Amino acid sequence: MLKRDLFSTIERGRFRTEHGEVDAVLRHLDDVPWWARPLANELFRRERRALATAGPLSIAPPLLLAGQRFLVRGWIDGVPLQVAKPYGDVGFFRSAKAALRLLHRSGITHNDLAKEQNWIYARGRAYLTDFQLAEFFPRRSLFFRLACYEDLRHLLKHKRRYAPAALTTAERRVLARKTLITRVWMASGKKVYYAITRGLNFTDREGRGVRFTRQAPAIAARLRAHPGVGDVAIVAFPDRRTGTGLYAFVEANAAEDELLAFLGDARPEHLQVVQTLPRNGEGEIRSEILELVAMNQLDLIDTLVGTDAERAVVSRIISGRRNLRDRFAF
Repeated sequence: MLKRDLFSTIERGRFRTEHGEVDAVLRHLDDVPWWARPLANELFRRERRALATAGPLSIAPPLLLAGQRFLVRGWIDGVPLQVAKPYGDVGFFRSAKAALRLLHRSGITHNDLAKEQNWIYARGRAYLTDFQLAEFFPRRSLFFRLACYEDLRHLLKHKRRYAPAALTTAERRVLARKTLITRVWMASGKKVYYAITRGLNFTDREGRGVRFTRQAPAIAARLRAHPGVGDVAIVAFPDRRTGTGLYAFVEANAAEDELLAFLGDARPEHLQVVQTLPRNGEGEIRSEILELVAMNQLDLIDTLVGTDAERAVVSRIISGRRNLRDRFAF
């Protein structure tokens, strides 16, 4: 399972076509509560229509099959933007801008590109995913042009984070100027939206859930108080029972049972004692790799590992991983 929220469940698997089996993703509405079904159906309708148009353009997953309450789309062999972290990769953002131009030429605006997880980094190219808020415009109206502008502005915000030196003068002007609709939304509707979604326990901007933002820091602080613990990294993963699960990777010379007992009732779904946590050249923990381990998306890790020493660290963690219940067979 890749994701689960009020409006759908998303799962990865294999899909049989006339040309053989392919990697695919299933979105279905089976577990949507009755009171959320009207909105869930509308979001589903938008994605189904957008994928049918954007898939053939090779800028989004192809739509393989669709029914009234499910759809199957192709799998893109890549990782979300917040996992790839393409610092200085000008080619990726050139590809992203071209993909966005193709999408807009087809009369579709995405409307949710502020989220990094909706951009997929695959072999240096950019792909779009999660079209639940997409809108189809039969003509190039004022609202269409405004929506296109906001799509572009959100892309440029990501470019400013990862490749700021590559921003052009025109792109900086776009970043500096929000549309009137956006300014009104941020001053009013966005505050109401945050109040509602936090009350409903929606996910944070990277889709990790309120358990990650509220409970994980307390669990990590408690673990660090144990005398045998060196460092802790907690990541979130989709869990069929709780919606969002927590997975703690702990550098320690203590046993896992001892650490779980030390935590008491406030425990993560999984806790794994590791010899060394993966870190980058600045010594920062590579949580993006740990997230993929927690989700059993092991085939996506290889492109993120840079050195043989790092590969050895990650291989030891993979061999001892605890989340085997939702394992995908590679």
